[in-house]
Amino acid sequence: MIRVMFICHGNICRSPMAEFIMKDMVKKIGAEKDFYISSCATSREEIWGGVGNPVYPPAREELAKHGISCDGKRAVQLTKADYDNYDFFLCMDQTNMRNAKRIIGNDNDDKLKLLLSFAGDSESIADPWYFGNFDRTYSDIVRGCTAFLNHIGYKTK
Repeated sequence: MIRVMFICHGNICRSPMAEFIMKDMVKKIGAEKDFYISSCATSREEIWGGVGNPVYPPAREELAKHGISCDGKRAVQLTKADYDNYDFFLCMDQTNMRNAKRIIGNDNDDKLKLLLSFAGDSESIADPWYFGNFDRTYSDIVRGCTAFLNHIGYKTK
C-alpha cells in the first residue's frame, strides 16, 4: 500500500483538496485499494480544543463542482509519529516543507516533496485563502497529483 500525506498550513483548503482529488483520481483508475491518502496541517490555527475546523466552504464548493465530496474532513496537525506511517509527504509550498521538517525532524528517507515538483515545477500551489482563486488551486493540484501518479507508475485516464 502506498501511503500519501498532503500537507498545507491549516488543512482547510489546499491539502484537503489534494486529499480528496487524489482519492477521486485513484478510484477512477481502479487503484483505490493500493493507496491510503490523508492530509494535515503544519499549524494548529484551525484546531480548537482538540477539534479541527471543517474544510473551508469555498474549497468544499470547488470540489463539489467536480463531483468530489469531502464530508466529515476536519483539520488535523502533522505529528512526528506520522513520519513512520507514510511513504510520501506532499507539501503545497516551501513554507509547508520547512514547517513539516520542524515537526518530523530529519527527513532521512527523503519522503518530503513539493507536490508540483513531480510536474517539473518548483512553484507553490498558491493558497486560495489569500487570493481566492479556488479553481486555479484545483487545477494546480490536479496537475501535481497526475504527475505524482505517473511518477510512481500509475497512468491516469
